[in-house]
Amino acid sequence: MPSKATEFRGAGLGLRRALLGPLSSMQQGAVDFLEVAPENWVGVGGRYGRQFRQMAERYPIALHGLSLDIGGPDELDTELAKSVRRFMDEFDVPLYSEHLTYCAAEGHLYDLLPIPFTEEAVHYVAERVRRVQDIIGEPIALENASYYAQPHRDLSESQFINAVLEESGCDLLLDVNNIYVNSINHQYDPIEFLDALPLARARYIHIAGHFDEADDLKVDTHGADVIDPVWNLLAEAYKRVGVLPTLLERDFNLPPLEELLAEVERVRAIQRDASNAPEAMTA
Repeated sequence: MPSKATEFRGAGLGLRRALLGPLSSMQQGAVDFLEVAPENWVGVGGRYGRQFRQMAERYPIALHGLSLDIGGPDELDTELAKSVRRFMDEFDVPLYSEHLTYCAAEGHLYDLLPIPFTEEAVHYVAERVRRVQDIIGEPIALENASYYAQPHRDLSESQFINAVLEESGCDLLLDVNNIYVNSINHQYDPIEFLDALPLARARYIHIAGHFDEADDLKVDTHGADVIDPVWNLLAEAYKRVGVLPTLLERDFNLPPLEELLAEVERVRAIQRDASNAPEAMTA
């Protein structure tokens, strides 16, 4: 029987504790995999631990971390990385991803903040990524992040991402909603930005909804339905990177499960269209 890690494909959904009940009763195959934040599940026992193990027996599990703080000034949390590696071994996890941000400075800040786009930051982050990968034993994936102000830049956002991935050897978690949000907030063309990313390193994709604060200000909340321009950007991403495993992110304002699964099905429909496109068939 193949490992669940080899079956990491298709369209997935984030496993939130509020969804444990509904997800446990959904039809097998309604999603292809589940994603969790390891910080929320490492060492969890009791009822939640039993429910998680039941879900992990049914679906491949991907990990998307929240607190590695890969770009922050605090000492790198190698104990967290070690606990993630043990978790990956226990549950046959195919991928550990994190955010290309920082989230701590003399303690956790409980937010994901932008790293200065500088050569110095590239070297600093890449060295920390390599240390994490030495513990994990394989490349991790870093997500292109949403941000609302940039403290300092000598490089463009895409140049910074390219340089970090090249120097560290890590992979890319391609978040298409973050591209769209940033394209509005920082006034750039999302397709041009997509094409400027190191797409050969893309391994995984996120898609989500956001909040419209104003016509020129979008907030990456993961608390709303995905909108058509973001669906269209997902289709454009598949044209460039192929049909990669894709997660629908929804963190709060959770609708009934059937509505979430309808969006998962829309991901699958776009994946089918991409797989059946003439260029995909002749590639």
